[in-house]
Amino acid sequence: MPVVGIGASAGGLEAFKALLQALPEDTGMAFLLVQHLAPTRESLLSEIMARETNLPVQEAEDGAWIAPNHIYVAPPDHSLAVSAERLQLTQGSSRKRAGSDHGELPIDFMLRSLADEIGPAAIGVVLSGTASDGTLGLKAIKAAGGMTFAQDEATAQYFGMPGNAIASGAVDFVLPPAEIARELGRIARHPYLLDRSGRIEEEEDPGASTEQMQQVFRLLRARTGHDFSYYKHATIKRRLKRRMLLSKLERFRDYLEYLRTEPSGVDALFHDITINVTGFFRESKTFDALRESVLPALLKGRSANETLRIWVPGCSTGEEPYSLAMVLLEALGSQPSIPVQIFGTDIDEQAIERARSGIYPSRISSEISQGRLNRFFHEVSGGWQINKAVRGLCVFAPHNVTSDPPFSRLDLICCRNLMIYLGSTLQRRVLQIFHYALKPSGFLLLGASEGIGGSSDLFRLEDKEAKSYAKQSTNSTPTYEFAPARRELGREPQGDPHEPGGRSESEIRQEADRAVLTLFGPPGVIVTRDLTVISFRGKTGRYLEPLPGTASLDLVKLIRQEILVDLRNLFKRALQSDEPVIKTGIELKVDGHGSELNLRVIPLAKDGPERFYLILFDEHPTQAAPSETTAALAAEGAQDDAAPGSEASNARISKLEKELEETREYMQSIIEDQESTNEELQSANEEVQSTNEELQSTNEELETAKEELQSTNEELVTVNDELEHRNKELTDTNNDLLNLLSSVNLPILMLDRELRVRQFTPRAKRLFNLIDGDVGRPIGNLRPNLDLPRLEALAHEVMESMAVKRLEAEGEHGNTQDVTLRPYRTHDQRIDGVVVTIFDRDSPASD
Repeated sequence: MPVVGIGASAGGLEAFKALLQALPEDTGMAFLLVQHLAPTRESLLSEIMARETNLPVQEAEDGAWIAPNHIYVAPPDHSLAVSAERLQLTQGSSRKRAGSDHGELPIDFMLRSLADEIGPAAIGVVLSGTASDGTLGLKAIKAAGGMTFAQDEATAQYFGMPGNAIASGAVDFVLPPAEIARELGRIARHPYLLDRSGRIEEEEDPGASTEQMQQVFRLLRARTGHDFSYYKHATIKRRLKRRMLLSKLERFRDYLEYLRTEPSGVDALFHDITINVTGFFRESKTFDALRESVLPALLKGRSANETLRIWVPGCSTGEEPYSLAMVLLEALGSQPSIPVQIFGTDIDEQAIERARSGIYPSRISSEISQGRLNRFFHEVSGGWQINKAVRGLCVFAPHNVTSDPPFSRLDLICCRNLMIYLGSTLQRRVLQIFHYALKPSGFLLLGASEGIGGSSDLFRLEDKEAKSYAKQSTNSTPTYEFAPARRELGREPQGDPHEPGGRSESEIRQEADRAVLTLFGPPGVIVTRDLTVISFRGKTGRYLEPLPGTASLDLVKLIRQEILVDLRNLFKRALQSDEPVIKTGIELKVDGHGSELNLRVIPLAKDGPERFYLILFDEHPTQAAPSETTAALAAEGAQDDAAPGSEASNARISKLEKELEETREYMQSIIEDQESTNEELQSANEEVQSTNEELQSTNEELETAKEELQSTNEELVTVNDELEHRNKELTDTNNDLLNLLSSVNLPILMLDRELRVRQFTPRAKRLFNLIDGDVGRPIGNLRPNLDLPRLEALAHEVMESMAVKRLEAEGEHGNTQDVTLRPYRTHDQRIDGVVVTIFDRDSPASD
C-alpha cells in the first residue's frame, strides 16, 4: 500500500488545509502528517484537519495498523515512523537513526522510515516551513524509487523547507498544495504502477520486452556514453516505471517513443539510474575499522615521501572522499607527515562539480559533530564549505569504473553502495579491476550490504562487520579488459516489413539460383589448401563416408576410400598447376550399383591472400540393366571372358597393375614429402619453443606496461582536469581581487616579506609614485609624496611583532595623513608581508 508522508512547520497549517480539501476520497493511500507548532496547537491539529476532509483523521497511536484512505497525525512532542505496516511513535521531537551519532529532525525521520519500509510505494511531501527539515527524507525516498513533492514559492508562507529540498535536486514536482492533492489522485489511478487496491505491481510489465529494454540501453549509451546493459535489470525497471509515472505515460511503448524524441527524458532517466544516497561518515563501523586497523597497516613502515593513494569510485557529491580526508587528518595531524592523495570519481559530471565546490547545506550538522564542523568547515551563504586543507587532499573527475582504465598503485579503494547496482558479471569485472589497481598490501572497503561473491581468490576478508578486505596474490596475472563487451539482449528484426512476406527481391533470386543448382549442378565441396571442408554444395552423401571417432571436416577422413587415391593425385596436380584439372572414368559402386565418376578440382580466388578449391563429383550411371534372358546370356559370356588367358582378363590385370603402380608412386612421394616435412617441423618446433618462451615473457611485460600506461594516463587526465578547475578558481579569485583593489577609494599598498611591492590601489599609485611595472620593486627604491623616512623599519617591526603600527605623515600639500601598517596574513596564519593603508584627514572619504 502506498504511504504518503507530509511534513510542514511554520505556515504549514493553511497548506495542510488546501491539500486535504482537494484530496480525492478513494486513493488507496495512507497519509501521515507531521507539523511543528506550539504544543497547544499541535494537540488540536487532528481536530482541525478532520473539518477539512471527509477522510477519517485520527491521532497516531503506537503499534496501530495503517489503513488505506486514512490520515494519521503525529501527536505533540512525538516522532512518527512506519515499521512493518504499523505506526511507530517515539517520545521527543527528534531521535537518532540506527548507526548515527546525531539526532535527526522529525520530518526527515518519518520520510526515511517510509523509504526504508515502503520503498517505491513511498511518497514524500514537504510544505511550508523554515530551515531544511525534510530534505534528507525526500532524497531517501527518491533513491528508493518513490515520488517526491514540494510546495511552490508562490503559495508557501515560508519557503525555507521547500526551497532547500528543491535546491538539493530531490523533488520531482513543485506545485501548490491543491495541485499536489490532484497529482496524488492521478498517481493512485496510474495503471502501470498501481492496481485498483493501491498495491505496487512487482511483475514485469509484458510491454517491456527484451528488445525494448535493449532499445532503452542503446538510447542511454548514445546520449550519455555509458552502457547499463550489465546493471541489475530489476533496478533499471524500477527507475523506468518511476520515470513513466513522472512523464504521465501509461504504456511502455509510449515511454520508449518519448525517449526517442526527447533527449531531456534520457537525461532524466540517466540521473534517476545514477542517483544514490550518500552522506558524511555513513556506516560508522567502517570508519572505526579504517581508523583502528586499516590505517595503521597502511602507515606501518611507510617512508615520508611515499604518497598514500586512495580511490573512491562512485563518490557522488563528494561526502565519502571528504570523510576519509577528515579521518586521515585526525590520524596524521593537520600537517600530514606523508603525502595523501584521494581520487573521487563518478559517472555523473554534475555530482563531480558539486564535489569540487565542497559546499553543502546546513542540514549536514545532523551528520557531523560540532567539533568537526569547527575544524574542517567554514560557514558560507546557505550552508558549510570544506576547508582548503581538506579539499587539497582530494581530486575529483568523471570516470566510469566499469569501462575506463583504473588508477594504479593504490593503497586503499573505498567503493561502498555501488556494487549493489551491478549485475554479477560486472561485479566480477570490477573486482578484478580493483585487484589490479591495488598494491600487494592494499585494502578494499565495501558497503554493509555488499560482498566479493565468487572473487575470494582475489581478496581476503579482514573485518566482517566493517566489510574490509585485503588484496591476495594470485598465481597468474589476469588480463583485464577495461571496456566490457556489449550484451545483446535480443535479435534485430530480419527483412523489410514493407516487402511482401518480409522477403526482398534479391533473396527470391538467390533462392531460384539455389533451386537450379540443386537440380542440374553436380554436388561438391569447397576446401582449403590442407583439404579442410568449409562448405558443402548439393547432396554429397554418396561420396562422403565419415570415419568413426572424433568429428572432423578433413576431407581425407570424410571421402570414400575408393575415391581417396584419385582425389589426392588430382588435388596435388591442381596445387602444382594452379589450373582446373579433371579425372574421368573412376569406377564407383554404391549399394551394389556401379557408375562412373568424373572428379574436378577448380582453384578459386586466385587473387586473394588465401586459396580455396572447389571439388565437384560428376557421376554418370553405367548402361542400363538388360532383360532377364539377355542378362543370363551376358552372365555366361562374362564367365567365358573371365577365363584365364582371355582378353578381358588380361585387360583387367593391366588396369589393376597400372593403378597399383600409380598408387605406389603416389605413396612414395607422400613418404618423401612427409620425411622432409618432419625434419623441417622438428627444427622449427625447437625454434618455436625457444621463441615462444621469449615471447611469453615479453608479452607479460608488455601487458603490465600497457595496463600501467593506461592507468597512468587516466590519472594524468584526472589531475589535469583538477588543475584546470583550480586554475579557473585562481583566475576568478585574482579577477575579484583586482576589481576590489580598483574599486577601493583608499591608498593601500601590499608588500611581501622582502618589502617588495605586491599589490596597490589606484590612490596608492599617486601617493607612492608607482607605475604598473613596479610590482616586485623594493619599497626603498620608491620616492613617495609623503614624509615616511622610517617606513622600512616600521614594516620590519610589524612583521616581527605581528602588531599593528599607526603614525602620522605629512603629504605634499601639507595635509595630514594617517598611516596604518598591518601584518599580511595567509590562510594558514603565516606572516608574509605588510599592508600599508593611508587615510587623508583633511579630505572627504570619497572623491
